[in-house]
Amino acid sequence: MITLLFFLRRIAFSLATLLIASIVVFTIIQILPGDPAELILGINAQEDTLAALREQMGLNAPIYSRYLSWISGVMVGDFGTSYTYSVPVAELILERLWISLPLAIMALCLSTLIAIPVGVLAASKHNKPTDVGIMGFTQLGIAIPNFWFAMLLVMVFSIKLRWMPAGGFAGWENGILGGFASLTLPAFALALPQASILARIMRSALLDVLQEDYMRTARAKGLPRNKVLWRHGVRNAFIPVLTILGLQFSFLIAGTIIIENIFYLPGLGRLIFQAISQRDLIVLQGLVLLLVASVIFINLLVDTAYAIVDPRIKRAFYE
Repeated sequence: MITLLFFLRRIAFSLATLLIASIVVFTIIQILPGDPAELILGINAQEDTLAALREQMGLNAPIYSRYLSWISGVMVGDFGTSYTYSVPVAELILERLWISLPLAIMALCLSTLIAIPVGVLAASKHNKPTDVGIMGFTQLGIAIPNFWFAMLLVMVFSIKLRWMPAGGFAGWENGILGGFASLTLPAFALALPQASILARIMRSALLDVLQEDYMRTARAKGLPRNKVLWRHGVRNAFIPVLTILGLQFSFLIAGTIIIENIFYLPGLGRLIFQAISQRDLIVLQGLVLLLVASVIFINLLVDTAYAIVDPRIKRAFYE
């Protein structure tokens, strides 16, 4: 019962956060300069035509009425109609989501697969040449901008070696392997800085755990060093790592705005860039809310993982 109550409270808190975020997003978008009716009809349109279109689009209604109309539509999957493309925003988002979501998941998996073993190796070789070398490379990975690393990957693996495509998306309909090949270089470009951060967090957390009394007791009982390290140390060091993983997914989604434009990927990042440049505010509004909702959902998953990894956190929620 306590477990169910814990999840219900976290879900209620997430929904309340999403509601507040939707109000903030809608308000900010509405006060941005630019007239959607003028965007659709052009700057040379007659004033009476503009007024009629504003009335038809509901732009003359009070802001609270427009918000209620928009949020009620969002709740049933209706984000409005794009000013530029004249198609439902939900259709645009769904079409681009099948590129950005696999890209972000690939980048997150790559950063995790690289960072966890590297962080554990650095902690196990504390203050030795291996540890110093790993920390130097991770510092370099943090310092290098991902867009510069993306261009470097294109120059080496696409232009010089011709192993991978330099840009564009082959399309999932042409085969899964072709689609993943198009996303491989962008995923590595996104994963490198995040892997560097995660490896340093893993190392620091594990070093703290290795100093605990129960770790010394486990070693004194004669358990193999690797078993103590991975079975007892890594699991207890995973709480701060989970926090960074949750934050990283949000950064990866945001990072696609730059990476997708470098690799000409028709994903959500490129759609955001196009919506800003074309002042398609209704598309921008829906995309920003979607990104906020994804961050809130990931944080909910992280909180759930906290309770699974360390039950003390769940108990502390009720104290």
